[in-house]
Amino acid sequence: MLSVFNLVLPFFGLIFLGFFVARINHQPLEALGWMNTFIIYVALPALFFQILSKTPVAELTQWTFIVGCTLSTFAIFLTMFLIAFARTRKIDESTIQGLAAAYGNIGYMGPALAILAFGASAAVPVALIFCFDNTLHFVMAPLLMALSGNDKRSPRDVTIGVLRKIFGHPFIIATIMGVGAAILGIEPPVAIDRMIDLLARAAAPCALFAMGATLALRPLRRVPKELYLIVPIKLLVQPLLIYGVLNLVGNFPPVWIYTAMLMAALPTATNVFVIAQQYGVWVERASSSILATTLFSIATLTLWLYFMTHGLIP
Repeated sequence: MLSVFNLVLPFFGLIFLGFFVARINHQPLEALGWMNTFIIYVALPALFFQILSKTPVAELTQWTFIVGCTLSTFAIFLTMFLIAFARTRKIDESTIQGLAAAYGNIGYMGPALAILAFGASAAVPVALIFCFDNTLHFVMAPLLMALSGNDKRSPRDVTIGVLRKIFGHPFIIATIMGVGAAILGIEPPVAIDRMIDLLARAAAPCALFAMGATLALRPLRRVPKELYLIVPIKLLVQPLLIYGVLNLVGNFPPVWIYTAMLMAALPTATNVFVIAQQYGVWVERASSSILATTLFSIATLTLWLYFMTHGLIP
C-alpha cells in the first residue's frame, strides 16, 4: 500500500499545492489564462506527440478496444442523462449531469498518472481513449443542447462547430501528427526532440497545479442532491463497467484494461464546467461535481491502483 500512496500522493499533492497557493495569493481566475494556454496548446500536445510518434503502428489500430471504451463511456453518459431527464424533463441540465458522470479528467490527470503507474505501455491506450472519448463529448454536448433549444445556431453551424472542436483541438491535432509520424517513421531533429521532451515533462505538474488553483477559485457553495449519484457512478461504476465490457469484447493485455479502468475512474473534467458555463446551465453544480469527485477520488483512485498493482483484479 505504501508504494501506491507514493504513486498517488505526488499527483494530489500538486493539486492541493495549486489549491493552497490560489487561496493565499488572491489572484483572479483569469490569471490562469496563460498557464492553461501553455498546458492545452503546447505541453500536453507535446506529450501526446512524443508518446504516439514512437509507438508501433499495429498498436494504434485496436478497434475493439476503442469501441469497447467509447461505448462504456456513452452508456454511463446515457444512464445519468436518463435519470436526470426523468427528474427534470430538461435536456440541457440532463446533458451536463450526464457529462459530469462520464467525462473524466483524461487530459490533465490521465496520461502522466497512467504512464507512471503502468509504464510506457500505457501510453497508447491513454491516447486512444482520450481521442475517442473527447470526440464523443464534443459531439454529444452541442447536439443535445441544440435539441433542447439552448443552442440557437442552425444545424449547419452546429455541425461546423462540432467538426472544428474535434479537428481543431490541440490534443487531437497532436494525436494525428503523432500517428502520422509513427506510420511514416519520421523522427524530429535532435534539438526539436529535446524541446518536445522538455515540454512533455512540464505537462503533468503544470496541469495538476492549474487544476488545483481552478478548484480553489470555484469554491463549493452548495451540495446538489445529484452528487449522491454522480460521485459513485463516475468513480466506481464506470471503471467496473469498462472492465466488464473489455473482457467481453476482446483479449487485451492487462495493462490496457488497467489503463482503461484508471482513465474511467478519474474525477470529472474541468471541461464540464466550461461547457455548462458556455450554455448557461447547471454552472454552479457542475463546479461542485468537479470538486466533489476530485476529493473522493483521492480514496477511490488509491484503492483502484492498489487492486491493480497487487494483482487483485484478474
